[in-house]
Amino acid sequence: MEFYHITSRTQSIVFKSENYSMPAIIYWGKKLGEEVDLRQMDTTACYDLAGGMIDAVIPIDIFPQGGDSFAGQAGLKIRSKTGIKIYPNFRLCGVEATNSKFSCVVSDDKLGLIYNASFWVDVYSDLIVSSADLKSQDPIIVDWFSAPVIPIDDFAFELVEFSGRWTKELQMNHAQWLPGARVRDNPTGRSGHEHFPAVFVINQDSNNNSGKAYGLHYGWSGGHKMIAEELPDGRRQIQMGHASGSYGEADVTFKTAPLYMAFGGDGLNSVSTQFQRFVSGQLKNKPASRKPRPIHFNCWEAVYFEHSLERLKNLAQTAAELGAERFVLDDGWFGKRNSDRTSLGDWNVNCEKYPIGLSPLIDHIKNLGLEFGLWFEPEMVNPKSDLFINHPDWILGLPNQNLGRNQLVLDLSKSEVIDYLYNCINEILLQYDVDYVKWDHNRVLPIVEAKQTYGLYELLARLNRSYPKLEIESCSSGGGRMDFGILDYTQRLWLSDSNDAIERMQIQNASAMFFPPSVIGCHVGPKKCHTTGREIDVSTRAWVAAQGHFGFEFDLDELSHDEKSILKEVVNWWKGNRYWRMDALRYRLDLPDPAFLGELQLSQDGDNFVAFISQVTSSAQALPRKFRLPGLNRESLYEIKLVNFQKRENISRGRMPIKNQPIEATGEMITEFGIRLPITNPQTLWVIEGTIK
Repeated sequence: MEFYHITSRTQSIVFKSENYSMPAIIYWGKKLGEEVDLRQMDTTACYDLAGGMIDAVIPIDIFPQGGDSFAGQAGLKIRSKTGIKIYPNFRLCGVEATNSKFSCVVSDDKLGLIYNASFWVDVYSDLIVSSADLKSQDPIIVDWFSAPVIPIDDFAFELVEFSGRWTKELQMNHAQWLPGARVRDNPTGRSGHEHFPAVFVINQDSNNNSGKAYGLHYGWSGGHKMIAEELPDGRRQIQMGHASGSYGEADVTFKTAPLYMAFGGDGLNSVSTQFQRFVSGQLKNKPASRKPRPIHFNCWEAVYFEHSLERLKNLAQTAAELGAERFVLDDGWFGKRNSDRTSLGDWNVNCEKYPIGLSPLIDHIKNLGLEFGLWFEPEMVNPKSDLFINHPDWILGLPNQNLGRNQLVLDLSKSEVIDYLYNCINEILLQYDVDYVKWDHNRVLPIVEAKQTYGLYELLARLNRSYPKLEIESCSSGGGRMDFGILDYTQRLWLSDSNDAIERMQIQNASAMFFPPSVIGCHVGPKKCHTTGREIDVSTRAWVAAQGHFGFEFDLDELSHDEKSILKEVVNWWKGNRYWRMDALRYRLDLPDPAFLGELQLSQDGDNFVAFISQVTSSAQALPRKFRLPGLNRESLYEIKLVNFQKRENISRGRMPIKNQPIEATGEMITEFGIRLPITNPQTLWVIEGTIK
């Protein structure tokens, strides 16, 4: 019997293998000391047998096999090329283990199968990352291939999942464990609005800031599948992998995406901050990510397809006066593009809108001191396009399939398609001084195919190598493709196509479960939101957008003088704080009033914080309730300032010191006793700054 133990600064995983069996995780949780007796741990948790059971409790190992009386879902389901089911009998043939890495190789020599699994510690974030690959001597059909399987602790009470739809991403849902398998299978071909590829498992008394929590994120930009199963004997497991049908053809090599694992003993925030640190660490390794985030102006909701050189120049001038640092030319600049019905795939400049090319606009933008960004949707094609007429064989799926947003999907498993797209984009980037690409993806795939996602990764990797300083945003009808896999190649995520600040309060609050503020694109939208019809004042719209990578995206001519002043105030505040907020840690707040949402952003050194406290709806009580801020240095004295107080007649009439001047309090006071803020209206928010004195 062999035991293996890997550990980060916050968590440990213990593996056990007996008689050359597939290793199983017998512990995942709080970091264990080096002196812990692993054999004793195994002995104290030994299972009994009851009548009616088979004569052994078969372990939930990292790759449960079918065909051996295991009563749960198998981690691998394969068939021969002729469709006959195959049941491997893997035996351990090699282990490499250190304090920070564990890998094993198992094989079935009779069937010619070799399986390799690896777990390693990401030192920067404390995450544990796992993945697996499978090799076969003969081509096989894979129906299901899970990343290393994770047994779940008996004390874990419920699941926290993420669902959604277009313009309402990242809705959090709580579900209790029940006997049987809870299967989430996403066939859309992208990580998706509908089923974000992650799950948290929490104890009964866990919340944002207390109790044990486990987090799993499958870093894959295609469709994913999750199985959360309570076996007939009461044990629990979670499996995550590519969606059903992802491996369309028989092959000899298969691999999973990375599975990111985090444990925290101080609530959901102690897990989410590990995920955030991992993303910040990824960005530090990319030249395009190292500079401070520039403030965006995106022209989409100002002009849509109606491009006019003078109109765009005037918008750029106004944007620069308001403090923008980057102008993004969105959809409509190419082919014969005057609506979403034509020209996707024809990546040449529209000669009617831009008779001598984009240079006059770009020169104007650069002379204003702004960077220039450009919209692409490379993976798609319109039937009304030169590309489709010339290459109807480049389409993914059936010839007579339903359209999605008047478009089809290009088959990125074909090398000639990748070459075509790279050459088109490369020609634009060589001809024009482009600093940023908004990479869109506006429909689900007609079929699930892992090769499509691998093709996307290959195309993005080629562009990364050719243009290491080019910043790329992942947009997919908003937040349809947000995951750690796409962030290997991009630097920014567009969270949602909704610029409704009230909807954004919830979406942005949930995004703190995974992403630092520098990654999430947050724009001030128009006074009347184009996706909800709701009218919201500019102060609320601006301060909500200030939570992330700030920008604005509406017709700037609609602004009054006073509204411009408010927007400039937020711009100046954001610029003054963006350096420490590049990799700030985000803590979701537990607030006693359900009418509120709150988020704390804390600098890595703990010297600065900002809290965004949003009142979404009306409160049941007249006086605001206090709230606590986690993560602060208890011994330090903070100067606290209410950044955006404005007198509101008949709303806030009391003589609260914080309304007129900074106040002082220790971290312990703020964490334990809390802070109370002035009365405000629904659909507004307070912004509170804190700095160690």
